[in-house]
Parts: sequence; structure tokens; C-alpha cells
Amino acid sequence: MKAILVPVEQHGFMRSVLDATVLIAGRFGSHIEGLALGPDIPDIIAFDVPVGWTLLSEKEQRELIERSRQLFEEFMASCAVPRESRGPDDPSCSWVGPQLFGDSSIGSYGRVFDLIVLGRPGAHDEPPRQSALESALFEGGRPVLIVPPRSPAVIGETVMIAWNASTETARTVALGMPILTRAERVIVLTLDGWNVDGPSGAELASRLSRSGIRAEAVTRRLNTRNPGEAILEEAAGFRVDLLVKGAYTQSRLRQMIFGGATSHILAHAELPVLMAH
Repeated sequence: MKAILVPVEQHGFMRSVLDATVLIAGRFGSHIEGLALGPDIPDIIAFDVPVGWTLLSEKEQRELIERSRQLFEEFMASCAVPRESRGPDDPSCSWVGPQLFGDSSIGSYGRVFDLIVLGRPGAHDEPPRQSALESALFEGGRPVLIVPPRSPAVIGETVMIAWNASTETARTVALGMPILTRAERVIVLTLDGWNVDGPSGAELASRLSRSGIRAEAVTRRLNTRNPGEAILEEAAGFRVDLLVKGAYTQSRLRQMIFGGATSHILAHAELPVLMAH
């Protein structure tokens, strides 16, 4: 994971997002690219402007970009992350340029990165916005690290894979292999009755072990819990610092109407989550 993209926006836990980015970059000697993120202006104009939203003038957009750039560069300087890498295992950073990127552009821009880092979505279209995350997941084709409001102390030492044998989860595991190979412990969690047809958690753990990954399979009953609740409770019980899960293994529409594991985790996770679709 040598190339990391972190969209920067003014919200309450942007520093947690940057903390997580630097943790990953330090682990892999990555180059971090920051860019200024904002809502899609054409989408706002096309429909009624939500209460509390103000359309930005060009001057205001420039000021927003400059504040985001300053936040990014000052944070990187405080963490001693230079513009030029001192060696192949040392992190470095750069700012993309004087442009405000809309939510819908994050997916297409992020396709050439090894990882996209975003904050856990807020409620009521407040940043971090769900639309930016969905663009990264559905359009990027790359893994997305979703960061909670509290800064993580470590990422990727004890990892849990929420395995349901789906294509989306298999893809997330494949994209997350650089992290899994460096983990001290990997738990493959299977929930009774949650899987689709496909290999078992024990089969996944066995294949991961062939890559030198210390993987163990565990199976739990749902009891009265929904899958999202069960996954987060089991992650807390194992003191996991990263959850790996496929995003929207049910359709997004179905999850919006009936709920689902992805929706629950995006709303409630207090640990970093690696997702892909």
C-alpha cells in the first residue's frame, strides 16, 4: 500500500482520519496525497438546496481549498512526514493541487491508489458524507479505510475478517492482503446463518496460512443479534484494531429499506473498517 489518497474536509474528526492515514503510511512507507473535498455543486443546484447549505462563490471555494491544504500540510509537518521520502520504507506526502473535488469524483480519481481513507459517514448530509464513501466504494475499485471519530492507536496488528463467503468480502480480503500479511493475529469470523454459498471461514483461514498469515477461524451464533451488531461485539471481544468486511453484500437499496450489516457498521463502528465492493 504505497499510494494512499486522503480527501480533506473541515469536520469534527478530520484529524482522526489523518492520524489513521499516517499510521498506515508509517507501516508501509507510503506516499500520502491529500486533496480538498466538498459536496457536488451541480447536484446541489439541480435540486432544492438543503436547509443550512450555502452555495460557495469562487472566492469561498478558494478559501476552502486553502484551509484544507493548510490543515493537511500542518498535520503532516507535525508528524514529520516530508514531501520527499528519505528512503523506501519512509512515508512522504504531497497536495494534489488548487482544485475542489466533489464527492462523486473521489471514486474515479482514487482508482490509481492502493488505499482511500475517509471518515465514518455522519448523519443528515453533514461531513463526512455518505455520498463520498459510496463514490469510493462503488466507483473506485480500490479498498477504502473508514475511520471512526476517535483516533486509533494502532491499525492492522489484530485484524478480524467478517467472512460470509460473498464476492465482495473475497475482494476485500484480496485487496487487504498487504495488511493481513503484516498482522500479528487474524481472526476469520463466521456467523451461523449469515453466509451465502461458498467456502467456509475455516477454508479461508487455511488458504491465508499458506501465505504465512496467522489466521484462525471462529464461528458464532447470532442469537438475538443482527449481523452488524454481532460483528462489532465480536470485534470488541477480541480487541480487534481493524475490521475487514465486504461492502453492501446485499443491495444498497435493500439495506436502506431493511437494514444490513454494512449499514449498521457504518453507523456504529468505533474501530477502523477496511471495505471494498
